[in-house]
Amino acid sequence: MLDKIVIANRGEIALRILRACREMGIKTVAVHSTADRDLKHVRLADESVCIGPPRSVDSYLNIAAVISAAEVTDATGIHPGYGFLSENADFAESVEKSGFVFIGPRAETIRLMGDKISAIAAMSAAGVPCVPGSDGPLPEDVEDCVEIAHRIGYPVIIKAAGGGGGRGMRVVHTEAALRGAIGLTRGEAQAAFNNPVVYMEKFLEAPRHIEFQVIADTHGNAVCLGERDCSTQRRHQKVIEEAPAPGIDAKLKHRMYEICTQACKEINYRGAGTFEFLYENGEFYFIEMNTRLQVEHPVTEMVTGIDLVKTQIRVAAGEKLPFSQKDVEQRGHAIECRINAEDPETFMPSPGTITLYHPPGGPGIRLDTHIYEGYKVPPYYDSMIGKLIAHAENRAFAIARMQNALNEIVVDGIRTNLPLHRDMMADAAFQAGGIDNHYLEKKLGID
Repeated sequence: MLDKIVIANRGEIALRILRACREMGIKTVAVHSTADRDLKHVRLADESVCIGPPRSVDSYLNIAAVISAAEVTDATGIHPGYGFLSENADFAESVEKSGFVFIGPRAETIRLMGDKISAIAAMSAAGVPCVPGSDGPLPEDVEDCVEIAHRIGYPVIIKAAGGGGGRGMRVVHTEAALRGAIGLTRGEAQAAFNNPVVYMEKFLEAPRHIEFQVIADTHGNAVCLGERDCSTQRRHQKVIEEAPAPGIDAKLKHRMYEICTQACKEINYRGAGTFEFLYENGEFYFIEMNTRLQVEHPVTEMVTGIDLVKTQIRVAAGEKLPFSQKDVEQRGHAIECRINAEDPETFMPSPGTITLYHPPGGPGIRLDTHIYEGYKVPPYYDSMIGKLIAHAENRAFAIARMQNALNEIVVDGIRTNLPLHRDMMADAAFQAGGIDNHYLEKKLGID
């Protein structure tokens, strides 16, 4: 087992990893920017190392600084959490070459699945259903692109091969719009991901976003821990997630479990990962694989009772998975609300000092957060300050528990999106289950 781990992240996920390490008897090293010296996990870690100024590119994205922190503290492993360097193949490769254990997939797997075009090709070869598309990068000749769009059928969506996080994509409804959209998306892709390659897919009109959590070891074992419904989104950013996904045939879900675990074996996957699909008219269509721990992993933990972070660490240390597919059982229902420091109407970030903080409680309530009274939310990073999770014996009771928790929680001094979550929990369509990806935007009046 690894005896000391560098936590190469910040905020609630860094604290989440620290707690798992503590329970396993593993020492921790917190790396942090100068803006994050007062983070809770920095204070609680066995050791801490400042790796640079506030800007992410100078600290949390500085590969040399993170690895140097591992070297000076004699750490044995590095956990990247999610975001930042978690899906950076060069980082994973540098960690391993420097003699440390990267708690995540192999670098070659991250590269394979990080490029959306190669990921789709790999999944198609592994028998995973994919969205009809260009089957590779779009050619330079616009007329060839027009021909591909006609074959697929409008509307189509242009996507960046190196994209993610909802960036580098554009929906096109007509041939006239297509001609300009390709160049614009290529420019955005180059600016955002330093990769101008784009591809085309059929745009599904009213899909749901369903993803499957997998974990695999280095001994040929792969297990699917069930699915999550992440359809409540704003501008391709997830807002609310739940497990299991409501209203999907159990036989179909179990077939997808088999498909996903087999795909893990085909690509020699190691660690935790998530297969993301669009689901429409009873069919699943692969869109991407996230080769890391997901923000929404707690809902899977709540319904399966399996600690994903601990399992990640054990797998990285070379251990076999301590459970098989037949051991995985979903119990009850869990819902997660992402709490952001942002204006609930304009969605603009709202950094500042938290003047009053009261967490919710009660049966089945979990709050993953790093904030405390007096904590200063910095303006430099993602606005998420916590994740509120409610678990109960069924979906209706989980919603009722979430409503209670949302009414109890108090975060003053900054603005948050808590009003949006309270509104969604009372929304009739959400309560009925099965809303599509566009529902929240339509509700908010976003074009």
